[in-house]
Amino acid sequence: MNLNSLNTAPKLSGRWKVYAPLGAVALLALFGLASCGQTIQPGNVGVKIRTLGPNAGVDKTALPSGWHLNLIGERIVEFPAIQRTYTYTREKDERGPENEEINFSDNNALPMTADVQLVMRIDAGKAPELYKRYRLTFDQMFEGPIRNDVRSAIAAETELVSVEFLYRGGRQQVIQKALARVNRKWEPQGVNISQLDWIGTIRYPQVILDSIQAKTKADADAAAAQAQVAVAKAQADAKIEEARGQAEANRLIAQSIAASPGVVQLRAIEKWDGKLPQVTGSATPFIDLKKAD
Repeated sequence: MNLNSLNTAPKLSGRWKVYAPLGAVALLALFGLASCGQTIQPGNVGVKIRTLGPNAGVDKTALPSGWHLNLIGERIVEFPAIQRTYTYTREKDERGPENEEINFSDNNALPMTADVQLVMRIDAGKAPELYKRYRLTFDQMFEGPIRNDVRSAIAAETELVSVEFLYRGGRQQVIQKALARVNRKWEPQGVNISQLDWIGTIRYPQVILDSIQAKTKADADAAAAQAQVAVAKAQADAKIEEARGQAEANRLIAQSIAASPGVVQLRAIEKWDGKLPQVTGSATPFIDLKKAD
């Protein structure tokens, strides 16, 4: 290798010798800050928790969506601030394969299950207080205390009615009363549940379904029998009325004939065809020709 060529290589000036290390340090610092930051997704708010320093604890002010810096000992928990739909189902969903169906019973302690869904949102300004009270993320709170209160509210309402009431259309009335129960607790805390609905039908015990269907068939058969009796009675009443009418007509005819005997003779003459009646022996013709003359 030619030593002269090495000597002719470009050399860093004194200024670059100072700024190059500083630039590297600045880049490392920027990457470090970026890794310490957190982005709050649109539609969510953030709750900042500090574990170090004199201001340790939950920050009272919710953070809006966007990028926020987390210093040492700080972290951010997100809460949804827009209306969203959530479900508790027996089948697996986006949250996992766990069975989250709601269990309850009627006023005779007959067990039932059902899937439900709710539409809810959190008051952004109350998110810090919610975290401070429960020390749970929103998912943990939704799967824990909120689910327990939904189940308890539904169970409390179904225990007041019979399974027949639920089966014959009363389930919507029950679920709305359960919604009111849940909101009485959670709405003052900043959790508003605007809808609570059944998903599909309630899963009744098969023995109950068989019993209800048998009773429904018996009621239908009884109604049909009553209808047949009503029709027969109506027909009989009609015949009775017809007979009464005919009897009354006959009575009036007889009364008229008794009052005017000549009417019969006159009607016979009106129907006579002009031929002399053929009689034998001592038979008497219907028309008395002598009187007719």
